[in-house]
Amino acid sequence: MEYVRQTIGSAALNGIFDLPPTLRNKEVEVIILPIQQNAVTETEETKQEYKQGYKVNMGFLKGKVPELPDSFFDPLPEEDLQAWGL
Repeated sequence: MEYVRQTIGSAALNGIFDLPPTLRNKEVEVIILPIQQNAVTETEETKQEYKQGYKVNMGFLKGKVPELPDSFFDPLPEEDLQAWGL
């Protein structure tokens, strides 16, 4: 991957970036990298489902979301609560 790395005076970045006060009037390093074209993007099918109001379940592949067992809602044991300072 090609890139450009250069040290310049931060005043040259005025009007391009809004630098925080700690970086103003100093030498800074600028690194320019190309964006990755292979980044994960939404498929047309996903876009259509979203437009039609389908619920998108993040973290699950297509299919039914597994139900939580009843024990999921049981309180934690006292020793676990103490370990977390609760």
